[in-house]
Amino acid sequence: MNSPEPLLDPAEAEVLRRRLPQMPAVNLGRRALCDLELLMLGAFPGLRGYMSRAQYEAVIADMRLPDGSVFPLPLCLDLPGAVAGALEPGQELALNDQEGFPLAVLRVDELWKPDKQNEARAVFGTDNAAAHAGVRRFLTETGEWYAGGILQGLHLPMHHDSLDLRLAPGEWRTALERLEWTRVIGAHPHGLLHRVDREVLLQAAREADASILLLPAADQPFFVDADHFHKVRCHRAFFSHLPNGLARLGLLPLAGRGAGPREVLLQAMVFRACGCTHYLVTPDQGEPRPTNGARHYDPGAAMELLEQHAAEIGIAPVPARAFRFHARKRHFVPAAEARPGDVDCPPSPEELDTLLEFGRDVPSWFVFPEVLEQMRRAHPPRHRQGFCLFFTGLSGAGKSTLAKILYVRFMEQGSRPVTLLDGDIVRRNLSSELGFERRDRVLNVTRIGFVASEIVKNGGIAICAPIAPYEEARQANRELISQYGGYVEVHVSTSLATCEARDRKGLYAKARAGLKKGVTGVDDPFEPPQNADLALDTTGVPPEDAVRRILLLLEEKGYVR
Repeated sequence: MNSPEPLLDPAEAEVLRRRLPQMPAVNLGRRALCDLELLMLGAFPGLRGYMSRAQYEAVIADMRLPDGSVFPLPLCLDLPGAVAGALEPGQELALNDQEGFPLAVLRVDELWKPDKQNEARAVFGTDNAAAHAGVRRFLTETGEWYAGGILQGLHLPMHHDSLDLRLAPGEWRTALERLEWTRVIGAHPHGLLHRVDREVLLQAAREADASILLLPAADQPFFVDADHFHKVRCHRAFFSHLPNGLARLGLLPLAGRGAGPREVLLQAMVFRACGCTHYLVTPDQGEPRPTNGARHYDPGAAMELLEQHAAEIGIAPVPARAFRFHARKRHFVPAAEARPGDVDCPPSPEELDTLLEFGRDVPSWFVFPEVLEQMRRAHPPRHRQGFCLFFTGLSGAGKSTLAKILYVRFMEQGSRPVTLLDGDIVRRNLSSELGFERRDRVLNVTRIGFVASEIVKNGGIAICAPIAPYEEARQANRELISQYGGYVEVHVSTSLATCEARDRKGLYAKARAGLKKGVTGVDDPFEPPQNADLALDTTGVPPEDAVRRILLLLEEKGYVR
């Protein structure tokens, strides 16, 4: 039985809005916003708000609420200490989206500091954060305090994309009833779907004698990025290959936790709220992402848990049967019927990334052409991707000279927009208020990294030439920018003696005379890069020769042709 939706009617909501200026408020993160949206839509059976401490402890202990009903995962509002310290039971707390727009008000009934290690052991089956990506996110991204209480919904999170796919659970139930679908199997993929997945879905539908409700995860509730839109386009392309009239496609804002069988059970309960009678269980469902090939849970554990509770929660699990592509028969066959010599192996995720990065052919039996077209749009070959060329080194090492020459070379090619972020230019225009203490130097390089990431994200070339003396900031930039394209770090490793001999700006002379403090290499350290793609000492090396070495490296990596 679903809980009444905690969304207030317009008159009640207006009364509550008048009290908002006097309330403390908190801006929610990704997972909390997904949870809030589904709570306000009545998708979590038995809950009208966030769990009390008694409910939380009962769920941790045996996956049941105190009234005996099944609930596999704790659902509490986590808060940082600074926010929780200013609250008292009985107080109201405004819950905002990331832009500060109020979505709901929580009447705080309880506040407590949970034993998160114990929760990790119970929910994830381990507290080893180093070995488990889900635990690591849980321990580092959630606040130290929990709050429970009744939720008063003002407004659902605002979405402007794929509105035809974003139906509430109650709307899905109504839509399925209109279609007179009495048996419906739900599927909740997180990744892209390919030809073999069509076989898996249709076999599951035959086994359950059911139609298909395909609700991929849409767990980016604010500032959705390009990856979200890419996935939606691919899901639409895949959906066009399912038999007409047999399936419906939507999006479900259910945040992934990587909590294994418990999480799969919660997913099935949400799909029951959407009107499904069956739920497709895949071997990797509930695994934390990325797994890097490692398994954290027994592939059959989720299926076993759902079978134990199927009658109680009102939805039957259906296993995803394995299929292989038969090389001679040129179609998919059940894995049990395929001998090793008869099947073509699908590319691994890493191999698929390599095929796309270097513009190579992807097996046609593996992916639908419309899906591949979208994949190539989102992941063009390296010579069409954006990339960042990040120079680091002492003042006078030759960074700016090399950067300017390369800027001209890329502009002459005209294949991509090019931006030069020279250290001195950035200091004047982006970081003029910063000093030269370590904190300010790190912030300056962080700003450069953010600007470069936006350039790379949009397919441009960012050439950065700051001193960037600290490994901490350089590594953070590598991690940020690599999400969107290429990142190539060049350490211009010219010696301090050579840099001082050049000293075009008189920087070192002022430092030696005691007229300037905080000069890198003199009275402020330079931490040599640990992961530079290329080290260049420009002592006695003509700039054009150094540029040639950089271009050859970029060609080897596939970023230029």
